[in-house]
Amino acid sequence: MTDSFLDYYEALERLKKDSPLRVPKGTKITNDAVSLEAGRGKGSIKRSRPIFADLIVAIQIASEQQILVVNVQENKIEKLKSQLDQCSKELEAALVREVSLLYELYELKKEINLLTGAKVIPIRRGKDDG
Repeated sequence: MTDSFLDYYEALERLKKDSPLRVPKGTKITNDAVSLEAGRGKGSIKRSRPIFADLIVAIQIASEQQILVVNVQENKIEKLKSQLDQCSKELEAALVREVSLLYELYELKKEINLLTGAKVIPIRRGKDDG
């Protein structure tokens, strides 16, 4: 294998690892991306040249794997967003219940005050109350 082909394969490996030197991180793996990462011109990997056949197959496999990884990550993100939404709804419901219970407690203490003539006990104790 010549040095130029070695450059292409090294560029492909860098793109697989998402640590390119010449193209932006996260670049979709394509023939052109591999060419540019290898320091060659865009379009230098041509399907019409039999010498590139193995490299093109390796690029296609890497591209498919990259798409699978992206799909898995997108699925994880969607699942986490759904869980976050559910947690937000549950938190909101819990806060509503707590406010409702505090209001009910306050009303019951007022009723006790009316029935017994005692002072209403504050819901929350102050710093002086211990």
